[in-house]
Amino acid sequence: MLLKLLALGGLGYVGYRFFDKNKSKAAFAGNQGDASVRDAGPEAMRDKPDGRWSKTDEESDESFPASDPPANY
Repeated sequence: MLLKLLALGGLGYVGYRFFDKNKSKAAFAGNQGDASVRDAGPEAMRDKPDGRWSKTDEESDESFPASDPPANY
């Protein structure tokens, strides 16, 4: 019984490591490398925004995830 639990735990660990290593970085453009934080701006996004990208949009993106909005918002 103990051997079965150890085998199941090992299989779970290997599966976790496999999926953790291969998870996608959905919001990152291909030019972002292995960073955990993406650069600000539409060129760093995987899915480009629709419409114009205003200065306010840029500054809001630069301040994320800070709690304070840009000064000229």
